[in-house]
Amino acid sequence: MASAQPTALPATGHRPRIVLYAQTHHKSHGGPPVSLLPLITNNTGVTVIVIAAIHLNEGPGNITLNDDHPDHEKFNVLWQEISWCQASGVKVMGMLGGAAKGSFARLDGEDTASFEAHYAPLRDMFRKHNLDGIDLDIEEPTTMPGTIRLIDRLRADFGPTFLITLAPVATALLVGQPHLSGPTFNYHILEQMRGHEIAWYNAQFYNGWGDCSTTFWYEAIIKTGWRADKVVVGLLTNPTNGPSGYVAQPEIDRVLTVMRSRHPNFGGVMGWEHFNALPGGTDRPWEWAAHMSRILHAPLPPMLAPQQQQAPIRPYGRPAIPPPAPHPYPAEDVKTLQDLGFSHQQAVAALNSTSGNVEYAAGLLFQD
Repeated sequence: MASAQPTALPATGHRPRIVLYAQTHHKSHGGPPVSLLPLITNNTGVTVIVIAAIHLNEGPGNITLNDDHPDHEKFNVLWQEISWCQASGVKVMGMLGGAAKGSFARLDGEDTASFEAHYAPLRDMFRKHNLDGIDLDIEEPTTMPGTIRLIDRLRADFGPTFLITLAPVATALLVGQPHLSGPTFNYHILEQMRGHEIAWYNAQFYNGWGDCSTTFWYEAIIKTGWRADKVVVGLLTNPTNGPSGYVAQPEIDRVLTVMRSRHPNFGGVMGWEHFNALPGGTDRPWEWAAHMSRILHAPLPPMLAPQQQQAPIRPYGRPAIPPPAPHPYPAEDVKTLQDLGFSHQQAVAALNSTSGNVEYAAGLLFQD
């Protein structure tokens, strides 16, 4: 197959981002590294690669990239290839946090000595590997002052060109909806206070927290006041990469085309994750980025499908209530958890985390 050739940019010159997370760094059963180089040698148009997932564990300086220290020899090829990607104009960031809790708890709180003890090794690790930015994936309760302190310190230590992004679930960008960063954490307030330091948000539209089979969720977010260029639409690249929310081609192609047509400054797409991304799968995972590049840079059709759903214009301050996100669980299981006092999104997220076990999901919800 010939190398992908992204089409010319829109007349506005705006370039939607193509962000790709890379968490699985080796093929199964102790196989060879999953190479990032085909993303550049095939001219896919990928703009950002996010290396995941970095964790701050018990004890200052106890940092892991997934399960091993970032300097473990198993990552030698990864760090070498990152340099090649950066030399080709691709930004490479590191993701902090994610589903494994604890990283942000160790950077939170009023104990400044504890913050310094955990933050300094993280800063030094990012400097050592010359990463272009950090993606804060806060999937545990944290405070606004703690997050602002972290952002301010990152900016002071790394300077104005260092990228700082966040990775909230889609509901976090709506009003009055549950999400994963804690009941008191408000992304609207964070944007008001530190939006000038945050490059964009990699919003997760999957796992029961959003839906990209329609434009409704995205439009609801934009209508709450978010700038389109700051919201990157997060997608599963393969149905096995999450419990629910995968949208296959050509359906996602149509939805993204409509989003672009309505918002010339459309922020772009994010894919979780690289190693098995479709349509190429584990043999040619770079094809996902190449396909997205073609979709986001192709000339817009003169007329779009009239049945595309839009979020209604709402009075100022009234929360936008999106339709339930699709999921694979029986309706009675979700209702059982809702009858216990939890929202639809919370119920589906708990079922996602427990492989659909209602009893375990209830325990998880009450534990949180």
